[in-house]
Amino acid sequence: MKRFRIITPVVAAGLLLGLTACGSGEPAPLTAPAAAAPKAEVASGHNDTDVMFLQMMVPHHAQGMEMVRLAEKEAKRPEIKDLVAAIGVTQADEAKSMTGWLTQWGKPTTADPNAQAHASHGGLPATNPEVIADLANAKGAEFEAKFLNLFSGHQGAAVEMARRELKEGANGPVKDLADRIVKSRTGQIQQMLTMLGQR
Repeated sequence: MKRFRIITPVVAAGLLLGLTACGSGEPAPLTAPAAAAPKAEVASGHNDTDVMFLQMMVPHHAQGMEMVRLAEKEAKRPEIKDLVAAIGVTQADEAKSMTGWLTQWGKPTTADPNAQAHASHGGLPATNPEVIADLANAKGAEFEAKFLNLFSGHQGAAVEMARRELKEGANGPVKDLADRIVKSRTGQIQQMLTMLGQR
């Protein structure tokens, strides 16, 4: 299983450059009202990449929400509070849509991380649970720095998965979601790098 480590601002900046180089347009400010999530209804036409993308993103969202809940409780800076509030609303709506699509297709919402389709795409990207546990024990400014570093890498993984869906997926609504993920997560990473620079 692919793991992601806490990244430094320098590494995060490099990650952002790679993300924005392939992105289209300027990322929308995270503090703006979240775009409406796609409805669960979706055309039946889909391929294995669509299924794989959703099955990877559902647990990725769940892990992201775990970190968001920690930040809602522990972060003190208003801009971080605003960031995680927006992320929480957006990702909850996205998760509902993704599980709805998988259910309509008769597919499980989680998949064997060793399944060939997932293994050939680098496994199921996940943030190391021990790192999240370490985050949960941090307080104050230390927590905020760890959260911003960790969540930048976490959202970078979402961009990678979404870009693969855009390239190889077949289902229109799912690809629309992937496009929104690329743009919104790239914007979130930019905001978090800015916050790290303001400490």
